[in-house]
Amino acid sequence: MGLEERVGELLRARGLTLAVAESCTGGLLGHSLTNLPGSSDYFLGGVIAYSNRAKERLLGVRRETLESEGAVSELTAREMARGARRLFGSDLALATTGIAGPGGGTPEKPVGLVYVALAAPDKELCVRHIWQGDRLENKRRSAERALELLVEYLG
Repeated sequence: MGLEERVGELLRARGLTLAVAESCTGGLLGHSLTNLPGSSDYFLGGVIAYSNRAKERLLGVRRETLESEGAVSELTAREMARGARRLFGSDLALATTGIAGPGGGTPEKPVGLVYVALAAPDKELCVRHIWQGDRLENKRRSAERALELLVEYLG
């Protein structure tokens, strides 16, 4: 069974709904979730908030967070996930933010750095990774890691 199928099975079994907020994955996470027939049973929708302005306006990420921590940070990822959960009224939400590459990295925040967050009623989780692939590989691995984080939580 693939990861998308496992996610769908777990969400259906628990009667839970999911929303996503994506930056660095650019819609790939939502695409993965909707590859299965019947995903509308649990997947409510998503936001691709690529710009800081979109993160603020659509997801409620605080300007102070973006200014002090940056768009690629644990706090931003957590606020994105909370915002998606609130926006869609979902039980759970996933968020991705990172630097897919090939440019845009700094010594403190290198290309391939990504944060994946999960917001749930009982807890929040956030993981940090630095991928070593090209842009498409970094996006793919980030979306896959988001699904893995959800499976770990629902486990």
